[in-house]
Amino acid sequence: MDLNLHTLPYDLLLNVVQYLELRDIYSLQSCCRTLRDFAATRPVFRNLAYVLLRRCRALPLLGFQRICDLSTEQLAYAVIKADRLERAWTTRAPRPATSTPYDDSKSLVKCSHPKSWYRVVSAPPGEEVDWLSPITSSYTLCATKSGKVICWDVQRDVLLAQWDPKERWELWKCRVEFEERTVFFAMAKVVQGVAEERIMEFMLMKLQFPSRGEGDPKLNIPAFSEVTRFRTIGIVMNVFLLDPISRLLAAFVWVPLSNSIGLYSLLDWDEPEYVFIDTGIECSFSSNWSCIFYDQSIVIHAEESESAFQHFYPLSLLQKHAHPVYHSSSFVPFLSDRVQPVFTISQPFAFPIPDLLTEAEVETESDSDQDDLDLTQNANGNGIVNGHAANGAGVTIQIQIHAPAGDAPPLMIPVINANGNADNGNPDNPNTLNPYPFPPWYPESAHFVRQWWPTLPDIPRLSCTVVLLASHDPVTHQDSYILTQHYFKVPLDDSSEPSPEGQLSPQSSSPSSLYNKYKLQNPEDVNEEYTHSDMMRMWYVSTPFEVVGVPEAMDEEEDGMFGGRRRPLVAVDFGHAAWIEYAPDDDPIPGKRLRFVSFPPISSPEEQVARNGYISVGIGYVRKGKGKEENIMGREVEGRVRTLEIPEELNLDSVETINIDQSQGSIILSVSEGKIFILFYE
Repeated sequence: MDLNLHTLPYDLLLNVVQYLELRDIYSLQSCCRTLRDFAATRPVFRNLAYVLLRRCRALPLLGFQRICDLSTEQLAYAVIKADRLERAWTTRAPRPATSTPYDDSKSLVKCSHPKSWYRVVSAPPGEEVDWLSPITSSYTLCATKSGKVICWDVQRDVLLAQWDPKERWELWKCRVEFEERTVFFAMAKVVQGVAEERIMEFMLMKLQFPSRGEGDPKLNIPAFSEVTRFRTIGIVMNVFLLDPISRLLAAFVWVPLSNSIGLYSLLDWDEPEYVFIDTGIECSFSSNWSCIFYDQSIVIHAEESESAFQHFYPLSLLQKHAHPVYHSSSFVPFLSDRVQPVFTISQPFAFPIPDLLTEAEVETESDSDQDDLDLTQNANGNGIVNGHAANGAGVTIQIQIHAPAGDAPPLMIPVINANGNADNGNPDNPNTLNPYPFPPWYPESAHFVRQWWPTLPDIPRLSCTVVLLASHDPVTHQDSYILTQHYFKVPLDDSSEPSPEGQLSPQSSSPSSLYNKYKLQNPEDVNEEYTHSDMMRMWYVSTPFEVVGVPEAMDEEEDGMFGGRRRPLVAVDFGHAAWIEYAPDDDPIPGKRLRFVSFPPISSPEEQVARNGYISVGIGYVRKGKGKEENIMGREVEGRVRTLEIPEELNLDSVETINIDQSQGSIILSVSEGKIFILFYE
């Protein structure tokens, strides 16, 4: 019997569609009724959803929807919309959307613009918005300068819940737990003192939404409640809600005596104990810091201008340094011990090779629907170049292990480079050349984004960093800004995955025992799902711009450290950024403009080649077409910046906060007039 595609068994067809994209599925549907029926089944669209999520592109779900709760039709709609958004945003300027997620809702009768491409919802009356974030597509959470925290129903434009502490608190951190339908957030206030003598009190709160299916959704009001309180001493750099389900949080505190990072942690915030140690990790001005919970370890992630570092602190080690919390108004924690990380990874960034080309891709306002034009621009002294993307050759991973006790020197584990050979590093390697070194470029702000959206099992957890770099001209006293972006994971490289041989004993200082716990895998066993060319590869917005900033709300300025600081109006999501900038002098429309960039998604080189129609020519990949071959390298160094259309009633001069939600294709801005604009693009 002859076998044709439409006569293949269902399971074989499923194997075939794993290599197809959405547009290929459309082609299948037009072949015959059998393939049309097959292509409309749930496993087909679940596979497409898996591919999108693996590239860190979120599905446009509403509220606290889970993927498993969607019908096949809803799943297909979500996949189609996410795919269209990704393709559109990476090939042309986003346009005002022809529909919004709320167009089919009966509650839109109360909206001032029920059929518009943007929504205007009310901000808290008589309040100034200090912090604003979307909580799923259906709600916003905002903190006011008076200390209130308010949950707003975007769809119905009504206040759902409000927490009023009757005093000044600032919202420092927020995390959404989709499965729990809960929002955790940390509030902070200064109790007394300044600088290293400053005592701060933190209140961990949660906003609990009703469980699914509990009566009329309009009557199910979320409720605020206090989870715990804790105090710190010194200059707190940041707070991290590492794992609310495990009741784990951490904070970074500057230790001035050693100019290092102090790690404060509540290993279980239901227990009256804390950990406060000096890590000995230098607190450099040029570093950007984040904290991640991975494999029962708190990981301090630090990024310098040339490399990234990850320092591992197993919970079992930190538990040895726990101290009790006393319920007293005079209680403050104390810095107990110097504790080195048991495991440190460092990996250099993969920079573009600067070949000093003078072509830069920019967008003209008149042809936002066409491909970008190549306009000539002179390279300047700030290193604005357009170079070829690094191919990863010669890049090495450095791994350093510290003994928890004793004076033995750190153990240096042999490293494996991208070619699978041992390598001690080569300072002359062109891949290590940073076109924007520190100095003169310094981080004005850094934004770390962890995958926050509902996902599927077996999707690797990745992170994305977007850094706003600034350079000050000593002659004109003007600041120039650029953006850098890269992806990373924990650990930085699969070759440093912990071995499954039990937990490390903090009492052991034997280098061999540490090596056995965090041994290197055979290069052939390393998971190459995401290659180094994507994981630590830099993308840029290298054409300088002047970002708009708003004054920070600071009560304490006696130490002079943060006085006069302005918060840049920059928002990031995974692989995307939006900001407000001053239009250049030669712009036909002076003033300010809303800008947007979509960086290349995370993917393997093979996926990039197949997705963009490139062919292999032995030395790299080129695009074939109409007698012209276009090199793939060098065009992916730059993120393509677009200017977004805004409503006439939106005045960018009055914007106080900005957010972006890639899943819905929306930009959220609050303005001083007491309104929140939600702009939808497609």
